[in-house]
Amino acid sequence: MDSDRIKGSAHQVKGAIKEAVGKATGDVKTEAEGRAEKAAGKIQNAVGSAKDAAREAVRKLEK
Repeated sequence: MDSDRIKGSAHQVKGAIKEAVGKATGDVKTEAEGRAEKAAGKIQNAVGSAKDAAREAVRKLEK
């Protein structure tokens, strides 16, 4: 598993928590930051998935 997938998942969780805290406290800025971090985490996770897929494809070609 690529490290980007792990880091991306961590950012998604952190962003979701931050978003929930922002909603609960009525802090629009924190809520927006949480949404942005969650989105960045999804992108980073997708990059990691693409790297994993590319590595797997290369392994299959080498066999």
